[in-house]
Amino acid sequence: MSGQNNPTALSATYGQKLRFGGLAKNLIMPAVLLAFAAYLAIGIVTMTVPDGTSFPGPGFFPGLIAAGLAIFAVLLVVRAFRAPLAEATGDGSGEKVDWASLAWIVVGFGGFIALLPVLGWIIGAGLLFWAIARGFGEHRHIRSLIIGLTASSLVYIAFDMALGMSLPSGILGWEF
Repeated sequence: MSGQNNPTALSATYGQKLRFGGLAKNLIMPAVLLAFAAYLAIGIVTMTVPDGTSFPGPGFFPGLIAAGLAIFAVLLVVRAFRAPLAEATGDGSGEKVDWASLAWIVVGFGGFIALLPVLGWIIGAGLLFWAIARGFGEHRHIRSLIIGLTASSLVYIAFDMALGMSLPSGILGWEF
């Protein structure tokens, strides 16, 4: 009896090639995204909104962000479950977790959350952009910082002037 007709031999061969540790690793980021989306959703639901607030209210943009995070998390879960199949057919890359990059991103978010009241939106979000860019491998630090500060300044102005919502100004202490 040949091994190619034996379903047990086939499952043993593919079972050795499938790495379910890789599946667990690939589910970490979707779990983080879903946790942050849930945090935003809880904040939106428990937020006190003054009567007569017109559209878009203070929960609109955080709601968009939470929905986007949830969608990305679902897409990453689908990708994570497809990855073991790709590895079994030889299409997997076998990448390992880059702990330094992950640390740049996690510490960047943690620092942003902790220092937002002190640094303010412009500096805090600019530094967050820089840290995430660094985590994704960007080595042009001055360029990343300039882009981050420019984008955070534009967001600050848009929220304050266009939406009438003040973001924390922090040590800069200025508001329009």
